[in-house]
Amino acid sequence: MTTLILGATGGIGSTLTRLWTQDELWLSGRDGDKLQVLADGRQANILKADVGFESQVSRLFEQLPGTLDTIVYAAGSAHPEALAQAKAENVRQVWNANYFGLLWTLKYGLPKLAAGGRLYVVGAREDLTTARGFSQYAASKAAVARLLSIARLEARGKMLTLVLPPAVDTGLWAQVGKVPKGAVSPDVVAQAIMDDRGGAGQEELRI
Repeated sequence: MTTLILGATGGIGSTLTRLWTQDELWLSGRDGDKLQVLADGRQANILKADVGFESQVSRLFEQLPGTLDTIVYAAGSAHPEALAQAKAENVRQVWNANYFGLLWTLKYGLPKLAAGGRLYVVGAREDLTTARGFSQYAASKAAVARLLSIARLEARGKMLTLVLPPAVDTGLWAQVGKVPKGAVSPDVVAQAIMDDRGGAGQEELRI
């Protein structure tokens, strides 16, 4: 069984790396040093890439030998700011991490995913993204849900699962200043994905 985790250096991605102990594991992210630390602790393979660039995602999948049984897309960004203060650089970063990276992953990753394989995408609940400053995060995550709904029509026997957790206590909230009440740990989300992987699979995994 071969698994690729994109966004492996984030809170959820790094937790998945620790829990995913029985497969041949490939890890990808932008920070090569953090990837190496994760790989050394897990004896995993690393492929540094910025998912916002189609050329880097294409090259990433070209370097993978054989087929994949599981892909986890855990990359993401928020950059909360009011619309009146929206900066093009921040908007691009949010959409590159949340939406375009997934688009390129579907384009180049689905052909590498084995028949009956699973692809998990960490999304966001619509009711939990309605807050001042979160226009781009909310819009990009809504686009992710619609993108997956169409991608399933083209996936032909491959399960694409949208993971919808509550607020998760990760470094993303450092941009806001505090973690919301009731936020769960990354371990809760990672374990839910692990448990689902061992079952029949589903299009939407609410945690």
